[in-house]
Amino acid sequence: MKNSLLFGLIVASLGASMLISLALGRYEIELGTLWQLLVWKCLSVGSAPHDVTLLSNIVFDIRLPRILAVVLVGAALSVSGGAFQAMFVNPLVSPGILGVLAGASFGAALGIMISNSWLGVQLFAFAFGFLAVLAALGVAKIYGKNGSQMILLVLGGVISSSLFSALLSVVKFVADPYNKLPTIVYWLMGSFSAVDMKTLISVAIPLLLSTVILSLMGKYLNILSLGDDDAKALGVRVAWVRNSAILLATLLSTLTVVVAGMIGWVGLIIPHIARFLVGADNRVLLPMCALLGATFLVIVDTLCRTSMSIEIPIGIATSLIGIPIFVLALRNAKKGFV
Repeated sequence: MKNSLLFGLIVASLGASMLISLALGRYEIELGTLWQLLVWKCLSVGSAPHDVTLLSNIVFDIRLPRILAVVLVGAALSVSGGAFQAMFVNPLVSPGILGVLAGASFGAALGIMISNSWLGVQLFAFAFGFLAVLAALGVAKIYGKNGSQMILLVLGGVISSSLFSALLSVVKFVADPYNKLPTIVYWLMGSFSAVDMKTLISVAIPLLLSTVILSLMGKYLNILSLGDDDAKALGVRVAWVRNSAILLATLLSTLTVVVAGMIGWVGLIIPHIARFLVGADNRVLLPMCALLGATFLVIVDTLCRTSMSIEIPIGIATSLIGIPIFVLALRNAKKGFV
């Protein structure tokens, strides 16, 4: 009953934050007018508001694709973070642990430098994000007989992340300082300003499916947290479940970078908040992560684009908010994963 009420409150909060975000911007729309437009446009009920063409362009062509992308990215980052924390039985793990964010960042920076197509930048980010994780998995596979598989996965992620971070520095060093370098630096700060309906359509289905499937794997992630031996004794195919979860979480992390660049801390702090609210049962935790992450990022993105005369990169805002929450989380880190 308590969890049902919490889920209802978070869903209502997400809907309210999306509605407010649709109304706010350089051209503010009254909530009554916005509701009239939505009812008339979506349900063909009532009369059209004044300036319906202008309002439709602002709401449906500019703001709605961005807000939907924010919802998907927030949910994806939070669920992937929660899944990684469950797999590694460590509440201080984030989606970037296997080097996916560093690889995707290098790929995007390389794409910006050598390509004039935004689609090309996105493809480079996607390809190198997966390549970074494959490198980490390769290290764990090669040396897996000499130690703990999980420890070697983390070490492989550190190696992969360091490699692609160094390559990113090389790209920034050789990039054109007047045209390409500012674009690379701004993109690395994270922003949804370039999102349009075409971009949203291309990533919405894989983002949504991967988030749902990973959320439904909560039962198996619960068993994995008991340890490999206990999980095998319960009949779970440990390697298959872990690799599937890693690939899905990697796909989510990479696609978020493709859509909006680097957005840190969401996948680290939101699972902590969700765990505080509903406990450590991943069957409940991961869906709560998705809702909380979406709501959190919608609120932050709205503040980023409306609080100042220029838009604040969302990666900066999430870092400033995430750092104090992470410091509070460190207080409980030595108590173990609960």
